[in-house]
Amino acid sequence: MTIASEALVRLHRIHRQLGDLRGRLARGPKQVAAGAGNLAEFEAEQAKIKEVRTKTKILADEKQLHLRQREIRLEDLQAKLNSCGSNREYQMLTEQIAADRQATSVLADEILELLERLDVLDAEVAQAEQHVAASRESLAALQEKVAAEAALIEADITRLAADLKEAEKALTGDVRVEYNRLARTRGEDSLAEVDDQVCVGCFQTITPQMYNELKLQKAVFCKSCGRLLYLPEGS
Repeated sequence: MTIASEALVRLHRIHRQLGDLRGRLARGPKQVAAGAGNLAEFEAEQAKIKEVRTKTKILADEKQLHLRQREIRLEDLQAKLNSCGSNREYQMLTEQIAADRQATSVLADEILELLERLDVLDAEVAQAEQHVAASRESLAALQEKVAAEAALIEADITRLAADLKEAEKALTGDVRVEYNRLARTRGEDSLAEVDDQVCVGCFQTITPQMYNELKLQKAVFCKSCGRLLYLPEGS
């Protein structure tokens, strides 16, 4: 059968347009998934920082409780020192008070470090919350954008699918059967242009006979890649 090159050019152009639209349609959910992944990472980081802050606060509170207990103990030892009845007892209490004061001083320094650490963690938590909020807002905007674009793309796909069916009417018989087999699995790669007697699909040179048949507008399939071949318009 003979097939006008213009018909195959149109057919291939519609396939390419559909391929581009379907690619754009598929990229939308991938972009949303990537945005959701970024949000999940920010939320995980936020949760991690909050957990560290919570543990640090608990530790600081425990040490402050111990500090208060030590201070009460020191007050009790000081009271005993003031009322002790022997030099030996006085010496023992003095040494105990000195040791407890040293331990209390160390504990107070540890508490101060923890409180300073809490200030840093508070800032980190606030920053993490900002990142989460910004990422969540960005994701929502992206989802809205992708949904709007998808509606337009799907409308274009529906229109082009109808154009494709109309363009496929140029193919009949065995050629249509082979084309349908290719189109189901390869889409736009079911056809290829011939440039300077080379199949643009696989870059293999076609035979002179195949080229002559194309000039006569006969159906020709590439022997290397199987694509339905056509000559560019004006050839």
